[in-house]
Parts: sequence; C-alpha cells; structure tokens
Amino acid sequence: MELEAKIPLGAVSGRIDHLAVDLKRQQLFAAELGNDGSVRLLWAEDLTSKGRIDLGEDADNVRIDAARNRVLVGYGKGALAVIDPKSRAKIADIPLKAHPEGFQIDESAARAFVNLPDAGQIAVVDLEKGQITATLPTQGHRANFPMALDREAQRVLVVFRSPPRLLVLSKEGSVVADVDTCGDADDVFVDAKRRRVYVSCGAGVLDVFEEGAGTYQRIDRVPTASGARTSLFVPDLDRLFVAVRASSGEPAAIWVFRPAP
Repeated sequence: MELEAKIPLGAVSGRIDHLAVDLKRQQLFAAELGNDGSVRLLWAEDLTSKGRIDLGEDADNVRIDAARNRVLVGYGKGALAVIDPKSRAKIADIPLKAHPEGFQIDESAARAFVNLPDAGQIAVVDLEKGQITATLPTQGHRANFPMALDREAQRVLVVFRSPPRLLVLSKEGSVVADVDTCGDADDVFVDAKRRRVYVSCGAGVLDVFEEGAGTYQRIDRVPTASGARTSLFVPDLDRLFVAVRASSGEPAAIWVFRPAP
C-alpha cells in the first residue's frame, strides 16, 4: 500500500465521517463534514459543493442503492434515511432498533445488512418492505462498527472494537473466520481483484488481510494518522481514500493510497 497523494479539504475543523462515490454522476458524498448533522453532496472531480441535506442528528454511513436509484444514510437514534439524488431530498425513513453504524446493500436480494452496536445486533433489512426481517450472530463481540460484503464469496465482513476483531460470516450467518485487527476501526473494504481486505483504524493504521482457502491473514500494517479511521476503496479507480482530520501541523485532507500488486 503506497501513499500517492494528499488532497487538502480547506477549513474543515470537525470530524470527517464516511464517504461514498457515485461514479455515474461523478459525485462524492461526505457525511457529517464538520459535525453539523448534514449530508454534503460534492463533485467528485474537484470536491466543490453541489448541495446539502439536513438530517438533524448524527448523520453517519452513506451507501448508494443503484438498483433503486437511491442514497441511504444511517442517522439519529435508529433509522436509515432514503434520499433521492435527483431531487436531493429525503423521501423516507427505515426504522431500526438503535443508531446504525456500518451497513451494506445486497442488491441481488433487495436487502441491507446493518450494524446496530447499541442493540448488540447485525440486522438484515428488507429494502422493499422497509423493515428488519432477521439478525446475524456477533460471537459475543461488542461495538460492531464497519462492515463490508464480499459479493464473490457471498460473505459479510464485520469489524468489532471490543475486542478488535474481524468477523467473516456467510450471508446465512455461519462463521467463516474470526481474527485480530487494529483498534478503533471504522471502515472495511474487500479488494476482489487481489482477494484482500482493508481495515482503516483510528489507532493510526491500515490493516491489510489476504484471503486464502477460507482463512484471513494480515499481510501488512500501514501507518496513517491518529483518528484517521474512515476510508473508501474505489475498485474502478483502484485507490483507497482515507479521511484525515485537521491537526496542529496539517489541514484536513483525503489521503490517496495505491494498493500493492
């Protein structure tokens, strides 16, 4: 993993939360930019503003639901906001049992897997019905924040903070792997081309795992910056973007990493 560039974000003093990209419209969505409970819409090519949507409290993870042409944002005490990107407005809420952290959309089954750490659950949400229909096991781990889907292997990857563990499950809930990872994780991604997993942690590192015959082995630990726990891997660009908050020495920025061959 090689640091390729640093993209400054200007006068951003608060926490930078999760990112998502809409390549078709060339838009980058950044949630909770500056801690004001909003979702900002930015042009991906130059990060200029395209608009904002106020959700009111703790806007968090963002996902693009391409099959239904919607954007989903976890927020508040327990809901997924459903946003129409064309009108740039919230059109519905999906109620949950607690504040949602990491979640992923399984477009093939019109469902989402959602981390609900305050409820100690991994919820399965029917996107057509707009409700929870099942839960997956947590193996007794707590503080499940980031999540990824391995669509090729049909697996759900969840990272816990207490203790710091990477848990890999089948979509039906059986355990494939349960391994140590870095502390204060907030994002995890699957690199399908290389059969690798990237975990970004507030401890100031990226963990790189390699999958082989149903096992997951850490092959690299890359230093970043303290608190830099949110990131975005974009396979079409073959780059990992890490959000780094402002510090006494440097302004807030997006660090761009190129994966090793």
